[in-house]
Amino acid sequence: MYVAWRDLRFARGRFALIGAVVALITLLVGFLSGLTGGLAAQNVSAVLALPGDRLVLKPVGAGAATFADSSIDADTISAWRTAPGVDRVAPIGIQQTRAEGPAGTGAVALLGLDADGTFPAPARAGDVVLSTGAAKTLGAGIGDTVVVAGSTFTVSAVGDDLSYSHTPVASLTLDAWRTLDERLGGSGEPTVLAVAGSPTWDAVAAETGTVASAPLASLAALPTFRSEIGSLALMIAMLFGVSALVVGAFFTVWTMQRAGDVAVLKALGASTAALVRDALGQALVVLTVGVGVGIGLTAALGSLAGGALPFVLSPLTTLAPAVVMIALGLIGAAVSLRTVTASDPLTALGSTR
Repeated sequence: MYVAWRDLRFARGRFALIGAVVALITLLVGFLSGLTGGLAAQNVSAVLALPGDRLVLKPVGAGAATFADSSIDADTISAWRTAPGVDRVAPIGIQQTRAEGPAGTGAVALLGLDADGTFPAPARAGDVVLSTGAAKTLGAGIGDTVVVAGSTFTVSAVGDDLSYSHTPVASLTLDAWRTLDERLGGSGEPTVLAVAGSPTWDAVAAETGTVASAPLASLAALPTFRSEIGSLALMIAMLFGVSALVVGAFFTVWTMQRAGDVAVLKALGASTAALVRDALGQALVVLTVGVGVGIGLTAALGSLAGGALPFVLSPLTTLAPAVVMIALGLIGAAVSLRTVTASDPLTALGSTR
């Protein structure tokens, strides 16, 4: 690393420039990762919180099952309840509408389910449990009343910050939800079944004409989730690729400019492995500093933007992108080492020297 440290010290401007570029790319990747996590939470947090080992949806026709179209009749519910290996079946209705509170009106996702202690739901038909977001939107607290589709409900509790399809959740009993769903033009049939146990999932699903998926896999049944997360993930992947290309291009040019120095070192007996360690060590120092600055900026800006944007600040949105950035940067730098590994001292110095 002796030559690498000398380069870093005497060419501070060049390395500061590439370090700044790496920091900016890391900031973009980290911020997009945090935004992706925040948007995903606003889209699917209520689905992931539903009780059960599998979520059962019923497709319409030959199409794929979706939360928007699924409607499960009484016979299907009975078939799942009597299937061998099933411990519990919780019918859950989902409907999006508007609600009016003491200090505001806004869209809410109505979830109808019977209280079992695993999901925030009311025990009485006249009560409603609001998520933190719904309580803030409606300006309602415990003991206040809210109006949904002409019916008045008393807020019995304010639960976790759960959302469904970017809409804050309000939980009702299943009977109260059925009444409101029919009033809003629906069938009153549950949207999804949360099933716990260990039945032969595929066999029961085929028999009932349903689809049983783990909660995480069932997120694909939310069309907005697929398109939204897919677009952001593509941008993150492109930024990762740009990072590898930028770092690789910088060190390729830098290594070509050092061809004479490399030739001298090889003529003096330096091994190829030592020169490779020297070049990769130099790249690792630049990448670590640049990525560290970028992640620091991401954490600072993310903490400031958390109240205004759906931003998640966690190891998955900071440390994970940092590790990937450093790894891809080293791969890009490794591509530039052909000048080092294939360099012949006499050719590099010039045969007339």
